[in-house]
Amino acid sequence: MADTDDLTQPPSPPIAITLRDAAPGDEARWRDLWAGYTAFYETDVPPDVTAHTWARILDPASPISCRLAEREGEVVGFAISVLHPGTWGHGPRCYLEDLFVDPAVRGGGVGRALIQDLVTRGRAEGWTELYWQTMANNSTARRLYDSFTSADSFVRYCLPLS
Repeated sequence: MADTDDLTQPPSPPIAITLRDAAPGDEARWRDLWAGYTAFYETDVPPDVTAHTWARILDPASPISCRLAEREGEVVGFAISVLHPGTWGHGPRCYLEDLFVDPAVRGGGVGRALIQDLVTRGRAEGWTELYWQTMANNSTARRLYDSFTSADSFVRYCLPLS
């Protein structure tokens, strides 16, 4: 039987999400999440490419950055983005290349917080655009993305060169 005092208590506040840049000590957890991300997309990224990606994330001279989301002290998601010049504006553009949230905490605002973090940073730093893509059948992610902006009408082409 439930304690009647529990029924009169207000709902628990949402668990706070902390966002920060990746640091060297995050590698093991990032790799765990990265493995989940690549499994979701049914692809194998070679170990040397994963190592190279991590090295570029930590390199302050690299245009690649990684923001991590923490809940209760545990890293539960990441957003990897690439800042680059564009030809249709003066400021840089930001490509959100990889976004992943641990399935155990999905629906808790982590993905939204990671995207909003990039929006806020972009506005503060004068980016002209933040853009990303996802698979057409990724309806869960698309519901989140559609809350920020509508999908455009472009069609993606990808020609492997190596």
